[in-house]
Amino acid sequence: MWHLKLWATLTIFLLLLDQVDGSPIPEMSSPKRRPRRMTPFWRGVSLRPIGASCQDDSECITRLCRKRRCSLSVVQE
Repeated sequence: MWHLKLWATLTIFLLLLDQVDGSPIPEMSSPKRRPRRMTPFWRGVSLRPIGASCQDDSECITRLCRKRRCSLSVVQE
């Protein structure tokens, strides 16, 4: 009879151990930015003029974002 109890305890322990092993590991790195998805219409409507604030080249009418502003030309460094 004690064999059955030992076998049941061992089986439950292994099942619980498998559950812990299968749990996802939380990511400690910074979250990745997902690119915006817009239709061509909204992309054209939402483009910013020269001098407006921006975060990347896709936001500006000229496709040039320099020092967080929409620029007309590339700055020579």
